[in-house]
Amino acid sequence: MQKNKYAKPATKGITRAQLRWRTLGVLFLLVVSLLVILPTYANRGINWVNNKTNLGVPTLPAKGFNLGLDLQGGAHLIYKANTEQIPSDQQADAVEGVRDVIERRVRGGLGVSEPLVQTNQVGSEHRIIVELPGVTDVKQAISMIGETPVLEFKEENNTPARDLTKEEKKQLEDFNKAADKKAREALAETKKGKDFSELVNKYSDDESAIKEKGGNIGFVTADNAPELYKWATGKKVNEVSRVTVKNSEGNNILKKLSERDGEKKVTASHLLLCFEGATGCDDPKYKKEEAKAKIDEIKSQATIQNFRDLVKQYTTEPGGADRNGELGTFSKGQMVPEFEKVAFEMPNNSISEVVETQFGYHLIYKYGEETPKEYELARILARTKTEADILPPADQWKNTGLSGKQLQRAEVVEDQQTSQIQVSLNFNDEGSKLFGEITGRNVGKQVAIFLDGEPLSTPVVNEAITSGSAVISGGFTFQEAKLLAQRLNSGALPVSVELISQQTVDATLGNDSLQKSFKAGMIGLIAVMLFMIFYYRLPGLISVASLIVYASITLALSKLLGVTLTLSGIAGFILSIGMAVDANVLVFERLKEELRLGKSLKVAIEEAFVRAWSSIRDGNITTLISCVFLIWFGTGFIQGFAVTLGLGILVSMLTAFVFSRIIARLVFGWMPEKGNWLLVGYKTDNSAVTETIVNK
Repeated sequence: MQKNKYAKPATKGITRAQLRWRTLGVLFLLVVSLLVILPTYANRGINWVNNKTNLGVPTLPAKGFNLGLDLQGGAHLIYKANTEQIPSDQQADAVEGVRDVIERRVRGGLGVSEPLVQTNQVGSEHRIIVELPGVTDVKQAISMIGETPVLEFKEENNTPARDLTKEEKKQLEDFNKAADKKAREALAETKKGKDFSELVNKYSDDESAIKEKGGNIGFVTADNAPELYKWATGKKVNEVSRVTVKNSEGNNILKKLSERDGEKKVTASHLLLCFEGATGCDDPKYKKEEAKAKIDEIKSQATIQNFRDLVKQYTTEPGGADRNGELGTFSKGQMVPEFEKVAFEMPNNSISEVVETQFGYHLIYKYGEETPKEYELARILARTKTEADILPPADQWKNTGLSGKQLQRAEVVEDQQTSQIQVSLNFNDEGSKLFGEITGRNVGKQVAIFLDGEPLSTPVVNEAITSGSAVISGGFTFQEAKLLAQRLNSGALPVSVELISQQTVDATLGNDSLQKSFKAGMIGLIAVMLFMIFYYRLPGLISVASLIVYASITLALSKLLGVTLTLSGIAGFILSIGMAVDANVLVFERLKEELRLGKSLKVAIEEAFVRAWSSIRDGNITTLISCVFLIWFGTGFIQGFAVTLGLGILVSMLTAFVFSRIIARLVFGWMPEKGNWLLVGYKTDNSAVTETIVNK
């Protein structure tokens, strides 16, 4: 037997059973896609079945496509952001924060599920473009969007929603009298020398510190338990309190178990000169060499008496001049290592040499140093109740008086010890005082940060913070921390917005556009199908079947993924139809070449798909790369076009190379090898060497 010298080995075939199962899989996918696209018709059939059989088959959710502003009507608003009071290096972030606030408002307050809110800059003017599909009350939208963001710091609310009734007051009074009585009895027993651990098991209401712990609550500090710490100061080890010590939990009878030195703390201020390339130096005034020369010059002038004046004049730290460079009191682990090492080792009441960190060059003025004691205590707790325990407050949170007006800046920072991403807060003098009071009375409790009445973050206070600087940590990713900082700044910076353009898109225009787009798409699709059938005959018919599967899957995915359909998006979908057909054209043209070489039909169809794949792959990948850049850098309609085109191309690669191949294998498997006019009208090349059988 002689073989065609031009032939390559055919792709390994599949069994008839495998082919049937794959064909059924394609049909199943087509049916599921049609059910997603046309749930109304499917529900009619389900209701008919339920009426006849009482099976109770659940109906499909009748959710429609998400339509853009140009298809369903709505409002198109353009705002100018007033950024005159904001430094130029902070304007972009401030406007982005306001954009995020507006998006939150229109999603929550107006119920718009697919708003388009984006920023734009025209010259030095920052603008915010807002598109609200389906919004009919434009005045309400304008009123809500135009408000300046409101940032508030709140603490847990212990105020009852109303006055207690006589019965409730009696209940509260009786409970607390019983607690006082229990405390007096326990105190009397301690004075008689009874074993403290036994009394803990008998009297204490603190479930976390009884039995095997003997009432031990660990070491306390002035920050986490001020009332208990105050009693323990000056007391001897193993001394028991002679009176009950009251705190927010109730009546405490205390026993001092031990004491130790706590962490050393330093109180200091600093002057910072950042330079080009330093972390957080967004608007550098100096190159590194220039900054070093300048900080050396300042060091030669610096005294304890004029240090604050030098800070006001030279520091580049955001907000540093307003608070005289004050850092407050800090312990180890709160500053970067280079800064911390010098601050803790230098003498008190002195100014350091120049210190270089990732943020720039520093001069440190240290004017306080202490090593506070920590006391290990055991206690008997007779728990008391407040009015809030009898009648919980109507609101979980209450105002503290601290708001965005006192917040100077929020920014993303990295903990130098743990590399944990954090959000840093810096307050002005008034805010520092308020924040210190708030954190002081809420150690171990949550303090909530609200923006426009919605909680942004509810961190737990670890200690009283009087320096005016704090960090929020919580396992943030960089993007999460950046978003939180933007939202905090949007309520802190004085960024108001002014409506400069308003346009209402009538819904009738949207329906008209949708109908025309649908009509154009159907005409184009039918024209392509007719051309494929006329020119390629049976293979063309196969491509039409593949195209139907492609269109169904693409529309179903668009609906399930919540893609917003706009006129530009529909244009992308129609263009992707052309890309899908183009893949079939490449395969069928290759099929004609393989048949002209004298190969059998089954071998030719396998070779056509294999050899056409590289062209299909390369053409689609280059288009996908273009889509990625359009989505990345584009806005609005351009992104909608790129999303639908990219989605269509991904599906077309699947349908053209997988589904068309399955259908072709199924159909051509039942056809004679040669001469059938239903193929592509190929003309056999007589010069080709064909397979022959010879006897030997």
